[in-house]
Amino acid sequence: MSRIRTLAAATTSAVLAGALLTAPAQAAPGVAAPDSAAPPAPNPAALTATGPTGRLGGDISNEQLARELDRVARASAGKVRISSIGTTNEGRPIKRATLGHGPTKILYVTQQHGNEPLGTPAALRALWGLGVPNTAWHRWLRDRITLDIVVRANPDGHARDWRYNYDPDADPEYGQAGQGYDINRYHDPAVAPADNPVPEAAAIQRLWLQTRPDIVVDYHMQGRYISPDGRQITASILWPTNPTVSERAVDRGRQLAVLNHEALTRTLGANVSQYPGGDYEGIARNAYGIRGSASLLVELSDLGPAYEEFQIRSALVSMLVIAQSAADGSLWRIDPDRADAIPPRGEPADRSPAEAREAA
Repeated sequence: MSRIRTLAAATTSAVLAGALLTAPAQAAPGVAAPDSAAPPAPNPAALTATGPTGRLGGDISNEQLARELDRVARASAGKVRISSIGTTNEGRPIKRATLGHGPTKILYVTQQHGNEPLGTPAALRALWGLGVPNTAWHRWLRDRITLDIVVRANPDGHARDWRYNYDPDADPEYGQAGQGYDINRYHDPAVAPADNPVPEAAAIQRLWLQTRPDIVVDYHMQGRYISPDGRQITASILWPTNPTVSERAVDRGRQLAVLNHEALTRTLGANVSQYPGGDYEGIARNAYGIRGSASLLVELSDLGPAYEEFQIRSALVSMLVIAQSAADGSLWRIDPDRADAIPPRGEPADRSPAEAREAA
């Protein structure tokens, strides 16, 4: 049995919560201790309460997703609010889930590419874990942050198991003629939402303009890659790289990268590399960095069904640790220069699944 599979089988909810949600207090180099005003965290089972969503994988349908979002909203007694930020070309709603009412605003986006699904079940679990329990710690967290999640930004692409949105009239610069647009190339701040040919990207632009989030994290999937020591890379991350992004926004994206690298490595034993992404301003990671947000791309490697649960947990760890570290302020006390130590992504492990995915 591979090392990753062993870790995935052995990582229980208690281990996940105990390692993750106390991580900032463990005085990792360069990371300040949490806000002393924070109440003690509840027991690990409460911290990782995922309700019935814990059984769901990446194959959850659009109809199931709508039901599960309604279910978590009901279970939260109004602490999780579900709305729509727009509709696709086929009339499907683009779902937004919101929890908390604090001054630090966070936006997570999952599944801009329809065939990259694993961030979506992680988002459902995060909504249960942060929005349903009502301990003193959860109330403190929700007083500190407002978390929006665009849960499956591309429902039309998911329905077809392809990367693009659905637009049979498309003849795009980025996308596939007769199929649709690559949503994650159409967030350019210079293009107003009303002029954006991609309704999903326009909806996310409008949400950003409405909420002005401090943090934007975009969850994707990539192919399989091997690090120089022969281990499989489980995830890759990158901050904004467009040259017009302010130094402050770049540093804040790099702080997010350090936080995610350390949390995933320490909590799950993940092998996290630096993603070799481009500078194009239409990529969400760059576009929302240009607008001033701390922005990060998280790419989960497509390691196949045997590793699906491990990868969903990886995205969940990312979502929870960002929320906690933003709430207690420890995120902004990380040395951003430590991002330079995140190793570059290695060589492709094979070409069969990887060729089906373009660079995100």
